[in-house]
Amino acid sequence: MSALRTPRLPALLLAALLAGLAAWAAPARAMAIRDLVSIEGVRSNQLVGYGLVVGLSGTGDQATQVPYTTQSLLNMFQRLGINLPASVAQNLQPKDLAAVMVTADLPAFSLPGQKINVTVSAVGNSSSLAGGTLLMTPLKGADGQTYAVAQGSIVVSGYGASSGGTSTQVNFLTAGTVANGATVERKVPDAFDQGPTLTLALDTPSFGTASRIAERINESFGANTAVALNAGNIQVQAPGSPGARTAFLGRMQALDVSPSEPPAKVVIDARSGTVVLGQNVTLGACAVAHGNLSVSINTQYEVSQPNPLGAGQTTVVPKTSVKAKSGKADLLMFRPGVTLDAVVRALNAVGASPQDLIAIVQAMKQAGALHAQLDVI
Repeated sequence: MSALRTPRLPALLLAALLAGLAAWAAPARAMAIRDLVSIEGVRSNQLVGYGLVVGLSGTGDQATQVPYTTQSLLNMFQRLGINLPASVAQNLQPKDLAAVMVTADLPAFSLPGQKINVTVSAVGNSSSLAGGTLLMTPLKGADGQTYAVAQGSIVVSGYGASSGGTSTQVNFLTAGTVANGATVERKVPDAFDQGPTLTLALDTPSFGTASRIAERINESFGANTAVALNAGNIQVQAPGSPGARTAFLGRMQALDVSPSEPPAKVVIDARSGTVVLGQNVTLGACAVAHGNLSVSINTQYEVSQPNPLGAGQTTVVPKTSVKAKSGKADLLMFRPGVTLDAVVRALNAVGASPQDLIAIVQAMKQAGALHAQLDVI
């Protein structure tokens, strides 16, 4: 893929861009099936919990502005059998305490007793979680059940310093991780070893890729083992016993398949000025006038015969000439078959910004001259 992010691409980056576009003409590289599909029902589950971090060096929540932090502390004290007088509870203003949200991903097939990583993020006005310790926090799933319990010392990747009213900070101090900080307490039910079939879901739906995967599986394990139901799903006949099914999937996922070519696509991020050109993007006949940019692109097809005596193979070779200038606005003429990378080269030659390219590409799509899908994100 190719991207534009600066008003003018450096020569080295532009060369890499054009080299990548030329490489697209090569056949698709074979990939393992495990890199193309996921197995229905084999998935991770998101967990979330609310907790408290203690041991901060005066960087915790301000009690007057974040009252729920103090309330959480009092509730925890009550569960531990500590009952403070009302007068003391009302004036309690801890500076080394912060309220946090704790999140984690519970991998598929996790069993009670296993450890998982957790992410801790401040929800109050704490300025830093560095040096803090997360207290025991239940982590719940979407069904409200507790699947893990987290606790441990927080590691923050950023750092900061201040002196005399001047401060500096690198990365974020209000989010950190606890490596192996949660213990799994409950297994998530799964249907992995139930039923005679499994369904493979393609990460990128494609009729061609689905058919190739089904054919490859049938070549290795026998006819009618797999059938492509649609562009996104493949049904596979699998052994019934868990051990045999696991071995079958291990061998199947290691098979190599050459995915079909993706559709021609141009993706535009108008906020950052990023333009990503997909494969096989071409233009139809069109004329464009944009600001003070003038681009002339012409593609001619020449006959090439390496051996004049007729021993070689005669081929048709496209020859593209690009001329660009910045000055008085002219009408830009594009003949059919011109690739979008030729337009990019011409616009870079006159110092056009990504916003210029975005405007031109969108106008070409509206006119029906851009032979590609246009996604604006």
